[in-house]
Amino acid sequence: MIRTLITLLLRKFGYQVESAEDGAVAWEALQTKPYDLLITDHNMPKITGVELIKHLRSARMALPVVMVAGILPEEELAQNPSLHLAATLPKPFGLADLLDTVSNALHMAA
Repeated sequence: MIRTLITLLLRKFGYQVESAEDGAVAWEALQTKPYDLLITDHNMPKITGVELIKHLRSARMALPVVMVAGILPEEELAQNPSLHLAATLPKPFGLADLLDTVSNALHMAA
């Protein structure tokens, strides 16, 4: 439900958005074409957000990443500094937080 809401909100504010129902589908999509930003939850079926980012970095993709999570995997993130997150967005968050985080992550990558 949160994935759908984020997708709808970002589209409403002019962003082109594709969504994936789990980490494995997201990884497949990331390998097929270039993206400007990845927003991932940590708790996903099949592949967690941290595992997805590890795949991304192992493939030398420099895509900026925003991790959204109810409870951020801080210990796992600290143990893997090479993941290079652009930002984290703890749940619950408001629309302004989402838009600011996305805008800042995209501008830092430009």
